[in-house]
Amino acid sequence: MPGKDFVPRSTPQETATLAHAAVGRLARHLAHRLLEAPSPPPPDDPAHALALLHALDHLKQATERLQQEAAVAAARAGAGYPQIGAACGMTRQGARRRWPGLFNHSTEKPTEHPTMTSPIRPFDVLLVEDDIADAMLIEEALSERGARNLVQVTDGVAALEHLRTPGTPRPDLIVLDLNMPRMNGRDLLKVLKSDDDLQTIPVVVLTTSTAPDDVTGAYSSHANAYVTKPVNLEEFEQAVQSIDAFYLDTATRPRP
Repeated sequence: MPGKDFVPRSTPQETATLAHAAVGRLARHLAHRLLEAPSPPPPDDPAHALALLHALDHLKQATERLQQEAAVAAARAGAGYPQIGAACGMTRQGARRRWPGLFNHSTEKPTEHPTMTSPIRPFDVLLVEDDIADAMLIEEALSERGARNLVQVTDGVAALEHLRTPGTPRPDLIVLDLNMPRMNGRDLLKVLKSDDDLQTIPVVVLTTSTAPDDVTGAYSSHANAYVTKPVNLEEFEQAVQSIDAFYLDTATRPRP
């Protein structure tokens, strides 16, 4: 069944032991063939050790290629990054970093269904965030939601420079941290919402602060949503969904 989780019948240690033995046998067989010797050389023979090393290096390259092919096949069959990562003993984020853009190869919908109900449409995002780990989580949530282009800057000054550079595409959404160097998110939000050219861009404030003054201040400065860290992907996606739906419904439509 597409998307069904893989449940190994052995423990990770048992699987590792079996794999180690199988690879060892194959590597020794290849090394023996490479030496073209009638019988295996003594273990302390340098030629034997070098041939074994050569065989193991090529086995490693072949394994990496086969893993890539298997990951693409799993995505085509409907598996998502959580299942692919679990099969390799890594997290969802780890699998996505190892095989980025995997679902560009998939003809099936991944099983990691987003919680959103509004139709997915391509959109561009400006992420104003100075924490690399948080930025990766946010990027993952948005890319699964349909973000086609995500630009990250690390403070408010860089955000304004980017937005005001002639020819820069206008983002559909700004995701904004509050605590940053140079210009913080509180000041940037005020500038954004007082700028005639930028004030209509939806802004999600994403921060560690739960202080009532920060929440009230953000909404007083016309933030569209306020989400607290650590990033709960479901809550974040719901915030983006409500803004996305509102933006689509209220955007000025061209005259017929």
